[in-house]
Amino acid sequence: MKLNRCIVATLLLAPIACAAPEEPASPPANETTEVEMNAKAVELSKRFLLVDTHIDVPYRLEEKPADVGDHTDGGDFDFPRAVAGGLDVSFMSIYTPASYQEAGGAKDFADELIDTVEGIVAQNPDKFTMVVNADEAAAILGTGKLGFALGIENGAPIEGDLANLKHFHDRGVRYITLTHSENNHICDSSYADADDREWNGLSPFGRELVAAMNDVGMMIDVSHVSDAAFEQVIDLSRAPVIASHSSLRHFTPGWERNMTDAMVAAMRDNGGVVQINFGSAFLNQAAHEQGTTYWKALRTHMTEQGLERGSAEMEAWEAEYWAGRTKLFADVSDVADHIDRVVELAGIDHVGLGSDFDGVGDSLPTGLKDVSQYPNLIAVLLERGYSEEDIEKVCGGNLMRVWREVERIAAE
Repeated sequence: MKLNRCIVATLLLAPIACAAPEEPASPPANETTEVEMNAKAVELSKRFLLVDTHIDVPYRLEEKPADVGDHTDGGDFDFPRAVAGGLDVSFMSIYTPASYQEAGGAKDFADELIDTVEGIVAQNPDKFTMVVNADEAAAILGTGKLGFALGIENGAPIEGDLANLKHFHDRGVRYITLTHSENNHICDSSYADADDREWNGLSPFGRELVAAMNDVGMMIDVSHVSDAAFEQVIDLSRAPVIASHSSLRHFTPGWERNMTDAMVAAMRDNGGVVQINFGSAFLNQAAHEQGTTYWKALRTHMTEQGLERGSAEMEAWEAEYWAGRTKLFADVSDVADHIDRVVELAGIDHVGLGSDFDGVGDSLPTGLKDVSQYPNLIAVLLERGYSEEDIEKVCGGNLMRVWREVERIAAE
């Protein structure tokens, strides 16, 4: 039986309609005024290689199949919208729920999602292609196709066996988010209570895995890991690391899922890159607090009444909860604020885009509701005085630099 992503113990974020308590989703959006597309921004989105390091299409399709090669009624991603937004390379998230860590089957489930991505390409060979190295990713620009790279979200599929790392590398996986919502056999999670951290950072196997990922040429993703695990990865890794879909704790004080100023500086010293998450809860403290309050109330009601998310009773409760309340969304300018702060702390070479499209439910900012709207962010950066060279780095140049360096170190 497939496990619904929001019915696991931590109520993880379902790509379409649910979220972890720390990563709140939203009710149906109120009417919002989108940022008007800027012709110059659209032109730059087509001219520059645009790489997004975290899009949750595979898990979305696991729960609700659709042909993303054509227009889709739901979700944040499909080929026509990706073309409109200038997207060139999308890292498809091979998300493995933490429930598989105890139930077993994590590796098999990850393989199933990779099969899904490969199936999309096979069904639409004129629109999509797999990319497994930086050269292939760079060569996508101007071809009219969209490149799919792969990143595993939650290292559970490694299952404590470095042979599985080689297996997934052979299948095309080019980064691993070491953990997700719970501690696993690799490291502690940022979501675990402070007194419930199993390893105080990385496990002994996690330390082996960091070295092995450097050797094989796979990027290490520090999104979701505890602060202690982050520090240990930075100390141990011989290659630059990425945060594939994280934002800054400066704007959400006390929330360990986002990165502190000191962590951003450490990423600079490591040569890595922070890929900014677009979820409103990552960007804006008011939206974060509102969503957290909502999810606490929802979990309490589900537990007390013995109900499941998606039931008629819960849908009625949610409608009643939001009646008379105004949902708070972040704005595209908030994403630019996070980019600004990374630039202030670490320089223009250490920031990029990791939207979490199809992974943060209906909590995306005004002006960045799906993959067609990257030009709205570029327009804000232009207004703030970013040069075309700067914007090219943010769009994908910085990620490509890290990817090539990871490949170079592995080759040595």
